[in-house]
Amino acid sequence: MKNVYSILKLTLFMVVLLAVIYPMAVFGIAQLAANEGKGQTVLVNGKVVGYQIIGQKFDKSNYFWGRPSAVDYNAAGSAGSNKGPSNAEYLEVIQKRIDTFLIAHPYLKKSDIPVDIVTASGSGLDPHISPQAAFIQVKRIAQERNLSEDVVQKLVESKVNSPQIMGTPFVNVLELNVALNELK
Repeated sequence: MKNVYSILKLTLFMVVLLAVIYPMAVFGIAQLAANEGKGQTVLVNGKVVGYQIIGQKFDKSNYFWGRPSAVDYNAAGSAGSNKGPSNAEYLEVIQKRIDTFLIAHPYLKKSDIPVDIVTASGSGLDPHISPQAAFIQVKRIAQERNLSEDVVQKLVESKVNSPQIMGTPFVNVLELNVALNELK
């Protein structure tokens, strides 16, 4: 019986420590972080329209399109497709994405399409595309929004980010589309 009380006390102590004290400590530390631990939000007119580090679905022709998502942009279920280039089902999905992209961009050839615009990232939530993936959409966006290609090209150029330490340049699709909406 003595062992049962010891086990119950240990269990109660661990529950309080791991279910109450630890979460409260993490919450308290998060309050010291930028934006009080609420993430890197993107605001438009004081309203949150998205997060800088989570991809969103843009499929209307008057917006820049981002990377496809293996999890339909559900941040609660971050994952890749786990299918490789020898998987027939995966190749069909990629071909369908290529065909859709070519329909919206009839001035392109298949070889012009950057790989990141038709393949999902490892997390399925990448908010970035390569500058090349943004630049090849300029003509479509300019036509859809009745803007000059030069204006849209310069907008994309202004949104190209350089990596802080190492890596390749990238464009945050949400930030680019927010800036696109601000063009008048």
